[in-house]
Amino acid sequence: MRNWLLPENIADILPATARQVESAKAAMLERFRTYGYELVCPPLIEYIDSLVYDGDTALVMKTFKLDDQMSGRQLGLRADITPQVARIDAHLLSSRQGVTRLCYAGSVLHTVPESAMRSREPLQIGAELYGSSDVGADLEIVDLMLASLEGVGVGGLTLDIGHVGIFRALAAAAALPAPLTAELFGVLQAKDIPSAETLLAGAAEPFRSALLALPGLYGPDALSRASQCLPALPEIRRALADMQAVADSVAGRATVNFDLSDLRGTAYHTGLMFAAYAPGWSDALARGGRYDNVGDKFGRARPATGFSLDLRDLVRVLPQRSPAMGIRVAGADAGRAREAIAALRTAGEVLVIDYLGESATALNCDRALVWRADGWQVEPFASH
Repeated sequence: MRNWLLPENIADILPATARQVESAKAAMLERFRTYGYELVCPPLIEYIDSLVYDGDTALVMKTFKLDDQMSGRQLGLRADITPQVARIDAHLLSSRQGVTRLCYAGSVLHTVPESAMRSREPLQIGAELYGSSDVGADLEIVDLMLASLEGVGVGGLTLDIGHVGIFRALAAAAALPAPLTAELFGVLQAKDIPSAETLLAGAAEPFRSALLALPGLYGPDALSRASQCLPALPEIRRALADMQAVADSVAGRATVNFDLSDLRGTAYHTGLMFAAYAPGWSDALARGGRYDNVGDKFGRARPATGFSLDLRDLVRVLPQRSPAMGIRVAGADAGRAREAIAALRTAGEVLVIDYLGESATALNCDRALVWRADGWQVEPFASH
């Protein structure tokens, strides 16, 4: 029995990568703090009806479920931390009436991976801003998302900008029934134009043509084309203006691409959506968007915007860094050198006690702590 095998799309993180992941996490959480975001740590498990939203079948399917032996109710292992943070804002922090900024970092679990290369245990880190519907809040989140990636050495960023509100405005104007709207949303997510044409066979113009045009509205010039071919609904005009505002805010910092057909957000997204890409990885490194009123099911509907990313994915495109070289001290000397070892470790040095007489390469040390006439000294250490 090969009991060392792990389930498919589940993997250990080994030393060099683990240090890189934890360093990136620490750097991002520190950046969140400087922007005013407070850290929260929701539980890995809670009642299933708190973890998923009505109508979000994709999130329901991704969530592991089990029975609670204590309450008899169904529990879920979280597949997304955003709903938990919305619960905290709506319920536990309900006394706060102004803007609330929260951040988090933790593992989530998926029943199936989002793609063949992705883990079923993403390490999700993100930031959420509650209480402001102003586009400035979205600009802050986009800025923080890009700054977080830049801060850990990811360069050459491309920002895709979309807006799910355009689809919702067109569906409402066409008076599409809710079941048809949900089915059409899924079809457009898959960019299945023939099926979309079938579903919209009886829809009123110009909304039918506008909905069918969405999959073709992508690229740097998509906004100008959209303003010409989409109905001049107030919601659409605002959406296009907000997308342009995001693009203007990142000018010179990231390559911008508009995509009005990008409906890959979950069912709770309501407005602006954005995703960051980088060379070397085909999928988005980070995604975010607006999800107003998501706290309604917890008793307080508030405007909200945020972003998140998977640190396990991110490490694939992080610059490779060699671990810091340490200082070797012979095991026989460790007792006598206790104070010197403590002082060096306090100063941030790596001190490795060598019990077996190993090489410099094996110990990852380029210096040695040795006793000389004038006390303990740090000298170059070569393999022997």
